[in-house]
Amino acid sequence: MADQLEAILEQIEKYNKIIIHRHQRPDPDAIGSQVGLAEIIKASFPYKQVYIVGKDIPGLDWIGQMDDIEGPMFDDALVIVTDTANAPRIDDRRFDNGDELIKIDHHPNDEPYGDLMWVEPEASSCSEMIYSFYQHFAKKLKLPKKAASALYAGIIGDTGRFLYPATTPRTMLVAGALMAAGADAAAISQRENEISEPVARLSAYVYENLTISENGVAYIVLDNDTLAKFGIAESGTSAVVSLPGRIQDVLVWAIFVEQEDGHFRIRLRSKGPVINEVAKHHDGGGHPLASGAKAADHDEIKQVVEELDTLVRKYQK
Repeated sequence: MADQLEAILEQIEKYNKIIIHRHQRPDPDAIGSQVGLAEIIKASFPYKQVYIVGKDIPGLDWIGQMDDIEGPMFDDALVIVTDTANAPRIDDRRFDNGDELIKIDHHPNDEPYGDLMWVEPEASSCSEMIYSFYQHFAKKLKLPKKAASALYAGIIGDTGRFLYPATTPRTMLVAGALMAAGADAAAISQRENEISEPVARLSAYVYENLTISENGVAYIVLDNDTLAKFGIAESGTSAVVSLPGRIQDVLVWAIFVEQEDGHFRIRLRSKGPVINEVAKHHDGGGHPLASGAKAADHDEIKQVVEELDTLVRKYQK
């Protein structure tokens, strides 16, 4: 790892223009790692031009707001992509227009891309990795309060406020260090815990209509009509993904969300059985216990549920 970190810092020191991307439909870790890295570079090298790009997400703009830059800015620029497993998911398709491309990610490296890669699937989050980068070069780099806050938001986002198994002793040490650097843990946790009234009503709908198999597989289909009824866009459904996992007998769960073109985005979660292989069968992938996939129609939804049920049945033997 040390060699990779040295190589990344060397590139950061070399380029005067640095543009940082993350994945589409970002979560707190995507934006937290993106903003955190940008703020570290800005504080450490104030003469450099540093930009963060991608679609603005109103519900997450408290972590950081994106920059609007023209295409020529990518000329002679270093491009860094955080928290994105594969190139098709990178937000802002100009990521390949720079001079050099670096991938920093904590998902399994099933689809390598870039001129330089630093991938640590054992890390709780990409935000934890960005802190490790800072810590490795603490004599050269600065960690401003804005960076600490963004990275803390990313860590608690990907660990479910330290609920998920990805949380390690290292994660807790990093969280403490970020608090010491100025991150307001209580305020950030409260911000991520808050939901709107429409999401609260959708949450009740999810619990009321959730299907749970005898083996502990839970699932629900949220079609466009249902989302319209609650006045919620597809992006707003992320707030209900964790809900089935609070049920005692549920081991694995899937949230199927209809897209504008009629196919379904699948969010898969697990308390133990490894689910990313199922995700790979359906145009997806991800972590062993948290993955995403796609279903073309209700027939494929049924197929996914059956595969999950078989998986859990084998896991319980």
